[in-house]
Amino acid sequence: MIIEGAHVVTVTGDEFPSGYVVIENNRITAVGPGPAPVDGEKIDARGCLLTPGFVNTHNHLYQWVTRGLAVDATLFEWLTTLYPVWAGIDEHAVHTGATGALAQLALTGCTTAADHHYVFPREGGDVLGAEIRAAADVGLRFHATRGSMDLGRKDGGLPPDHVVEDRDAILTASAEAVRRWHDPSPDAMLRIALAPCSPFSVTGGLMRESASLARELGVLLHTHLAETVDEEDFCRERFGCSPLEYVESLGWTGEDVWFAHGIHFDDAEVKKVGATGTGVAHCPSSNARLGAGICRTRDLRDAGARVGLGVDGAASNEAGSLLEEARHALLFARAVGGPTALTVRDSLELATIGGASVLGRAGEIGSIEPGKLADLALWRIDGLGHADVADPVAALVLGTPPPLELLLVDGRAVVERDRVVTVDTAAVARECAAVHRTLLEKAS
Repeated sequence: MIIEGAHVVTVTGDEFPSGYVVIENNRITAVGPGPAPVDGEKIDARGCLLTPGFVNTHNHLYQWVTRGLAVDATLFEWLTTLYPVWAGIDEHAVHTGATGALAQLALTGCTTAADHHYVFPREGGDVLGAEIRAAADVGLRFHATRGSMDLGRKDGGLPPDHVVEDRDAILTASAEAVRRWHDPSPDAMLRIALAPCSPFSVTGGLMRESASLARELGVLLHTHLAETVDEEDFCRERFGCSPLEYVESLGWTGEDVWFAHGIHFDDAEVKKVGATGTGVAHCPSSNARLGAGICRTRDLRDAGARVGLGVDGAASNEAGSLLEEARHALLFARAVGGPTALTVRDSLELATIGGASVLGRAGEIGSIEPGKLADLALWRIDGLGHADVADPVAALVLGTPPPLELLLVDGRAVVERDRVVTVDTAAVARECAAVHRTLLEKAS
């Protein structure tokens, strides 16, 4: 397959105003300016911008079927409102919600999605398997995390006691998830990480033992951290230190760790995150929706931290658009740091190679280079909303969302002419609405 005539942005520094990309099987074999020097099935991409596929580094896919609740609440208020609803999820609800959320992500340029699933109702069945099936149905590259909560309300945590699990059961299930699903190969469509939920819903013992287990099994670690001032207060009152100091004492920094949010770091902590090579999933829309604050993206990048983007859970970001996160990341950084805090190409890097780096896959995805996997997004920018924007990257990041002409994942089409071709999105939407009603009835 040859994509020819597009403005190609490799995100490695090279751009070709009228370039080509050659794909053989699931890999990129050539990139350059002008007409392709080889023959093959050609896609006429004139009037389009070609970028690497976007990488979503933090989400809660099941929440797609619980959107629009507690819309004017703080994080802790929002959580206490939603936990009783989430307690009713099962395999069908999770598969439905994940299919809807992943299809929407695909329409916004996402080719790789990481999900943090930490709610495992006793009667829910195989909910982690359900979202893994959804990712296969939609066709996205997927990093599922086996999340967990073992600190219920009776022990001083935030979640209701009926949605937390026993520590030994969590560790057994975590090891089984890695054994059953994790694919360490360079072409992997599915990988597993371990992801205790947060300092206010997980015991220190589970955090420490999960870190040891993940390193024994050779998988990554993920958790929420430094999201709100409430969390800061909780950790200082309960542990006598900041959230970062607390998790660092439990072995939770390093190149195999990434945090969701990372908003409330002081200067020394920003340097610590950078010095340890720890990753951060920046979720600007959700952070703004919950009034949590603005991540110090520029400072973290300058300190050497790996920073990518996440849409976060669909119940705190009803749009679920990774392209919107790229725009908001730029605007929020400039709102607090001035017009040079992030460039439009910095923002595109966050959405692509930045996210790939956070997930430990910068050698395989996230840029357009020979040898990398063919995960690509082709955006049509010759219409009314974008044709006269001088800079094609600015058209994408700052303009209205352009039509997605083509989305390739592993060399296969998932979106064509702004339509998901792998699942029936109209049918999925109807089923999402039905599941939403069922969950609210169960919680009432």
